[in-house]
Amino acid sequence: MEHGVLFNIFIYLAAGVVAVPIAKRLGLGSVLGYLIAGVIVGPYALSLISNQEYVMHVAEFGVVMMLFLVGLELRPALLWQLKMPILGTGGLQLCATTLCIFLLLLTCGLAWQTALAIGLIVALSSTAIVLQNLQERELMKTEAGKNAFAVLLFQDIAVIPILSILPLLVIQDTAFVESAIPSWQSALMIAGVIAGIIIGGHFLVVPLLRIIAGSRSREIFIATALALVVGIALAMEAVGLSAALGTFLAGVVLADSEYRHELESDIEPFKSLLLGIFFISVGASINFNLLLDQPVLVALLVTGLIVIKFVVLFITGIVFKIQRSQNWLFSCALAQGGEFAFVLTSFALQRQVLDNEIASLLVLVVTLSMVFTPLLLIINDKIIAPTFKRKLPQREDKTTPEHQIPDDTDSSVIIAGFGGFGQVVGRLLHGYHINTTILENDVGQIE
Repeated sequence: MEHGVLFNIFIYLAAGVVAVPIAKRLGLGSVLGYLIAGVIVGPYALSLISNQEYVMHVAEFGVVMMLFLVGLELRPALLWQLKMPILGTGGLQLCATTLCIFLLLLTCGLAWQTALAIGLIVALSSTAIVLQNLQERELMKTEAGKNAFAVLLFQDIAVIPILSILPLLVIQDTAFVESAIPSWQSALMIAGVIAGIIIGGHFLVVPLLRIIAGSRSREIFIATALALVVGIALAMEAVGLSAALGTFLAGVVLADSEYRHELESDIEPFKSLLLGIFFISVGASINFNLLLDQPVLVALLVTGLIVIKFVVLFITGIVFKIQRSQNWLFSCALAQGGEFAFVLTSFALQRQVLDNEIASLLVLVVTLSMVFTPLLLIINDKIIAPTFKRKLPQREDKTTPEHQIPDDTDSSVIIAGFGGFGQVVGRLLHGYHINTTILENDVGQIE
């Protein structure tokens, strides 16, 4: 039965309102609560929602907003400092996981092109689920949290080369027509959009935000922030790239601007709401018919995926000298497929790199692996972590090795109001090289 848009919105919101508090009271976390709510209201239980695919596309915008906020946290100087953890930890995990899945699927008789495509797709972890769970547990500043973030960042960037590799893995000639646009022209368009984001962020967006902030109209500033994110997402999708990656890049460009904190506070509620709907959509998209038809095969594939990724991550942690207690958390957090697997699977299916049967099974396995992630973290919290003398490490030694992630400490002083006295205090602190955050609603006063 088809329902109206308002009814579907009501079901999603009501499901989240009921399920999340219960899940958190039981110690399961909000993400698992959203996933369970999705299963309950989905087509294989109460069947209260319709047009699931459309809702999923809307909800995926929550992931886009989350990457924009992540970018706002990463100033270019800090991103340059992170290059070794990102390339080292992230690169080793992605390549090793892809290779293991590839070799295993080859021994199962799949064509090497199909095996490689699946390996690339399932090597990615879920940025949305991992960051949400780590933030809820206040673990983002730990060694495991920082390294997990570095791996996720590398994976998000790796989506672009994976998208370019997949069309090369077509097993046989098909009637699929690529695009009328020549490859050189497409590459030029991509370079132009990326350059536009970087240059426009520096020379157009910041002055525009300054003008909007000068009007002291909060709703217009919020509308401008949302329009910025949506516009960048549309531009990236127009040239066939990941909208999430484009907004992440825009966030990095704007990370040094004076409007960073206001952008964060304005977009955060929309991000959190859309991410919740995204998690409900993931739960509702579980194909229980396929699960009931091949329960043993699905269980083996989900278990195999989680075990392989866990082992690769644990070895990666050993190679990069992550503390043992933190390595367990690091490996449990990332041992799942990710939301980009849905995009890449659809892309591969359109270009006939994968057939419908394999694509459906792949989406189900990735979805179930995402569902089990909060459970893995609960196991780590309740069973594994207590076996160590301390759950969380103390402050890292200041002579941090090059492969480890630097500590990005926030400003230690907040100046509320930047009038005459605030400016005197600010100059004094600046003279002693103490970072400050200034709260002031008059843009001209700060300038």
